[in-house]
Amino acid sequence: MRIILLIVFSTVLNLSCSSEEKEQFDLVIQNGKVIDLETGEIGLQDIYISEGRIKKVENSTAVKSFEAGKIIDAQGKYILPGFWDNHAHFRGGDSLIAANKNFLNLFIANGVTTVRDAGGDLTTAILDWRKQIAEGSLVAPTIFTSGPKIDGVAGTWEGSLEVENEIDVNNALDILQRIPSDYVKLYDSKISGEMYLKTIAEAEKRDLITSGHMPFTVELNQAVDSGIDAIEHLYYVMKGCASNEKEVTQQLQNKEIGFWDAMPLLLSHYQDSIAQKAFFHLKGHNVYVVPTLHIGKTLSYLDEVDHSNDVYLKFMSAGIIKTYEGRINRVKNSTQKAISDRKELDRFFGKLAKSLNDAGVGLLAGSDSGAYNSYTYPGISLHKEFQEMVSNGISPLNALKTSAYNGSKFLQKDVDYGSIAKEKVADLVILDANPLEDIENTQKIYSVIKGGKTYSKEQLKTLLEEALQN
Repeated sequence: MRIILLIVFSTVLNLSCSSEEKEQFDLVIQNGKVIDLETGEIGLQDIYISEGRIKKVENSTAVKSFEAGKIIDAQGKYILPGFWDNHAHFRGGDSLIAANKNFLNLFIANGVTTVRDAGGDLTTAILDWRKQIAEGSLVAPTIFTSGPKIDGVAGTWEGSLEVENEIDVNNALDILQRIPSDYVKLYDSKISGEMYLKTIAEAEKRDLITSGHMPFTVELNQAVDSGIDAIEHLYYVMKGCASNEKEVTQQLQNKEIGFWDAMPLLLSHYQDSIAQKAFFHLKGHNVYVVPTLHIGKTLSYLDEVDHSNDVYLKFMSAGIIKTYEGRINRVKNSTQKAISDRKELDRFFGKLAKSLNDAGVGLLAGSDSGAYNSYTYPGISLHKEFQEMVSNGISPLNALKTSAYNGSKFLQKDVDYGSIAKEKVADLVILDANPLEDIENTQKIYSVIKGGKTYSKEQLKTLLEEALQN
């Protein structure tokens, strides 16, 4: 009897030890070709995920013993961090809240797992969406928001915080910190140069991240020296690369010319030697630049391209499409010279983005999608941005870096995002083909993993179908 009991005890003990040796995971992705965005190297690896985070990454050849709630065989597939759109908008007032919420499906369906909202008038709605996302009741990308923009009195965009003096600056920043916003977005329609620089400097004292347009009454180096962390769009970088920047700045301060009058003046005085100094200054202060090339090209050719049959137009509500009219009518009422100048500027901006990249300035991929920005569609437009970068000579690897890799660094979220590594948030995209060989392969999505939750190709298709508006 004693021998029998020992055998039974030994068997139970062995089974218990064997069970303990098997690690438990919610999801395991096996045999995938993982792309290292820092080096461009591709390794055959397995990714182990639990509670929305990556628990370990191992070579696929390693011997393992585990149990998983779900296993994805990613053989022949390519894996990289979920895409970040580093400049998008949720805006248009209460009547367009539902239409903006509909964008969330479009982002996930296109592998965009994080969005940087660059300011609007729907902050309350965005905070509500973020609560639903945290609860798991809303399919959506992670949203980092600036909240309302900071501008001068009677600025262009509804909901902006108006600053006219130093008291206003501090009050505006107090409001943003109470929200709390993830960074400070400045706009240039009415703000004075003095208040613009003071806002950046005060935000710097509070350890707040800043980005924005730049009033042409301010020189590029002044904004950089004040502590701005990112420049949205290339107009402002171009200004700092022109030999006549000081003269044009003075003309704008004297109100002798306007913003668009300054464009050809600056473009004709672009000098590479001055540009290289500007690039060095940007890089030295770790200032990122958001080129927004795709929307620039789209708007520059509104007179030539018929968008009525765009595939993504059917995902836009009538209210969103209505907001497109402003830019469309502006082109209709423009002179041929103005239209020609815009196209020349667009071509130049492609070259400027390549020059910035070559100089080592950090770029951020941003679509500028949202209401009012005609035919620039959430989700798909980020892939078009990658394509524009590559068509202008930026390598596919560097184009991909401008998304999650650089985006997480800019927002100081790279502890949690931006690469495929232990304890990072499990936001991943699995592709059917190698994007380093052809950047259009970013659209060949096999699966999206958002915080460990898996969306198959069929489920992504369903998200698109649910987003249909007309």
